[in-house]
Amino acid sequence: MELERPYLLFLGDVPDALAAKTSLGIVDWRRDWCVGQWRLPGCKADAKLPEMNATDAAAQGAKTMIVGVVNAGGVLPDHWIASIVEALEAGLDVASGLHKPLASVPAIAEAAAKTGQRLLDVRLSKQSFATGKGTKRPGKRLLTVGTDCSVGKKYTALALEAGMNAKGFDATFCATGQTGVFISGRGVAIDAVVADFISGAAEWLTPETAPDAWQIVEGQGSLFHPSFAGVSLGLLHGAQPDAFVVCHEPTRTRMRGVETPLPSIGEVIEMNIALGRLTNPAIKPVGVAVNTAALDEGAARALLYEIATEYNLPTIDPVRFGVDPIVDALATEYLS
Repeated sequence: MELERPYLLFLGDVPDALAAKTSLGIVDWRRDWCVGQWRLPGCKADAKLPEMNATDAAAQGAKTMIVGVVNAGGVLPDHWIASIVEALEAGLDVASGLHKPLASVPAIAEAAAKTGQRLLDVRLSKQSFATGKGTKRPGKRLLTVGTDCSVGKKYTALALEAGMNAKGFDATFCATGQTGVFISGRGVAIDAVVADFISGAAEWLTPETAPDAWQIVEGQGSLFHPSFAGVSLGLLHGAQPDAFVVCHEPTRTRMRGVETPLPSIGEVIEMNIALGRLTNPAIKPVGVAVNTAALDEGAARALLYEIATEYNLPTIDPVRFGVDPIVDALATEYLS
């Protein structure tokens, strides 16, 4: 689907920045596509954009309001409906990455029909997928995997795409979540695919390509997360990664939203190799990406050195310090 730009980002009244990661991701990678943010009273997230409602945004040239939030189950709170209707009446299309279809809400469907504006549900792909076949296909693939959900897999993949292309690779970002689709313009929300077709959807997303071309696949969830491991496994099998980067947030002790203890980086490496070998026996780790936002610079650098030493892998914070060590290691192995 094609979204008309520029965007108004709707943050609602989300309780923290993680709940607004869709909006924040769009701003980080496509700031020039955004005219403002619309926050309701009590919102605890801030994308650092001009504050405006739908009417203000339309006057500034906005074409689409993006419901740029995530929550457990992808539900649409009832008290956001009036804002979505207001956006449609102001002449904006509305795009959402939530699981609940916008048109399933009578008031929203009626407003869209009345105004002629589009309702765009990014998670509801019209593409049909085959079941995964597991047949090895030409091209190279790198998958970002996690010790948990919401640890920086998308950011790491986007940073690797940019860093690899800057150093002579032919690299393409492959979006598997709603934010990535908003950023890249192409992809599939893998967590909305019927379970039998997850690996097939990943194969569709990363088709046969030139032998030396790299598809950088945005990871989802974690093989250790009791809520999302099924999605992570289907994506791992379908993407058939030659290489993977482990993404980690060092201040957590339990996985987000559950009481399950956080696995170690080593456990994640071992599990992804063991399960990934089903469709690519050559799978291997090529780096670790750590979100050090909660640490000062000295502590961050010390932690990165400690992890790099323990696992003998280049270890970086892609936002804070860049991805060059991982890209350099890939270049040494694959471009020399």
